[in-house]
Amino acid sequence: MRLLKLKDVIFLTGLGRSTVYKYIAEGNFPKPVSLGERNVAWVESEINDWIFLKIKMRDEAKL
Repeated sequence: MRLLKLKDVIFLTGLGRSTVYKYIAEGNFPKPVSLGERNVAWVESEINDWIFLKIKMRDEAKL
């Protein structure tokens, strides 16, 4: 299991920082794991699952 910092999540998803946190607040994005008082990271597999879901939704919309 690998943990990703925010900069890596932004790179993989193409989202901005504020959008990541907006989606989390809306329940539409994986929640980060607390690593300390001011340190969080995301589980890589959860981010990949979110990306694959977006691809699946795109492909299903074409049907």
